[in-house]
Amino acid sequence: MSEAKTTIDAGDGRGFAAYVSRPGKPNGHAVIVLQEIFGVTDAIRGVADRYAAEGYLALAPDLYWRIEPGVELSHSKADIERAFQYLERFDEEAGLADIGRVAAHIRAMPGFRGRVAVVGLCLGGKLAFCCAARLEIDAAAVFYGVGVEDHLDEAAALRCPVVLHYGDQDRYASAEAQARIEAALPPTAGGGFHRYPGVGHGFYTRGELAAAELAHERTTAFLRTALGAGNR
Repeated sequence: MSEAKTTIDAGDGRGFAAYVSRPGKPNGHAVIVLQEIFGVTDAIRGVADRYAAEGYLALAPDLYWRIEPGVELSHSKADIERAFQYLERFDEEAGLADIGRVAAHIRAMPGFRGRVAVVGLCLGGKLAFCCAARLEIDAAAVFYGVGVEDHLDEAAALRCPVVLHYGDQDRYASAEAQARIEAALPPTAGGGFHRYPGVGHGFYTRGELAAAELAHERTTAFLRTALGAGNR
């Protein structure tokens, strides 16, 4: 597995960075890892590395680049406040367009003939859900997406299989919101809705190891089914 950065063409003469984790044994497919509100942090790079270890070409784009490139925040009180400030300034439509450009960048890479999935956490989870409804994406995994319940009018328009993971103690995604999301999913969603008892927000990258492992196992099984054998 090797790590690097690449620049994605923003279509207006500018470019934005994406962390790239290349698999040692490629399975032919790619995963776009969509950041939390803290930016492309060590945790997000770690998620990309984890999928690269599974054989996926993994890219984690800097979705805050239009506000401030290279944002990496901790979970200190001050940084959490800053993270919510970035979130307020984040242009969701522009972010989704950027994700589409990352997918196009991957598909244009020499020799790439596989499929492209998105894996999103927190803010990225909501974006992953929206990607599944609006973009040419082949599969989407949503980890505790905050605000998905505000986009349920798009559930019927999902273009690809989707799997969702939430802890039942998530203070940013209430039990009511989760129930609404689960109820809105069409039978064709494919991956289903998974709820983890006693687990809070952010469990995939910090704490709650057993739940994180189970969610990862479910996601990799989902991706194998949704994406197929790939171009080996």
